[in-house]
Amino acid sequence: MNQKLIDSINWDKNPLIPVIAQESDNGKVLMLAYTNKEALELTLKTKVAHYYSRSRKKLWKKGEQSGNIQEVKEIYLDCDSDTVLLKVKQNGVACHTGRYSCFFNRIDTTEELPPAEETIDVYSISDTLYHVISERKSADPKKSYVASLFKKGENSILKKVAEEAGEFCFAIKDKDEKEIVYEAADLAFHILVALGYADINPDLVKQELKRRFGLSGIEEKNSRNNE
Repeated sequence: MNQKLIDSINWDKNPLIPVIAQESDNGKVLMLAYTNKEALELTLKTKVAHYYSRSRKKLWKKGEQSGNIQEVKEIYLDCDSDTVLLKVKQNGVACHTGRYSCFFNRIDTTEELPPAEETIDVYSISDTLYHVISERKSADPKKSYVASLFKKGENSILKKVAEEAGEFCFAIKDKDEKEIVYEAADLAFHILVALGYADINPDLVKQELKRRFGLSGIEEKNSRNNE
């Protein structure tokens, strides 16, 4: 470990720095992510790529859910000490879409997108939906319902959340199990759209629910009032 190079990183100025992951065998660029000091130290210690998720606001081990880990072979720091290059052995695919590399959208050609190499089915449905919703931001509003909501803007998105919440409440009052499930799914979907509009990853909601676990409702409200 070259401690001199590690110490040359100004973590106070740049608490997060970009990391480029590159396949060590063929040189193909796999992805761009970010690391903080703790994640880089874990990467150095374990020889497995760890990053810091800006959307989830926490450390994550690449492939911790899918099993598509990155075995680190070499680590480089650039001349300005503010970017890291990882040369890795990629197990499985690097991209959550099931493609080998995250860089598959060519903008200098009209060629068809390459098909996914593998199906990633280990992510929760909320994570999968959130990724799809985020991708729909740039889709054709005439072909995508989500894209049409994004184009209409905040008021339309929030109006749909309110409408679906009302329909869910009516379904509960009617005691219709099938409708309750259907309207709950509609409400959850439109909440995810609203979170996507606000660029808030649903994992942050999960973290908040986990934080509350074991707290009484009174304690939780008191903790917020004391902030």
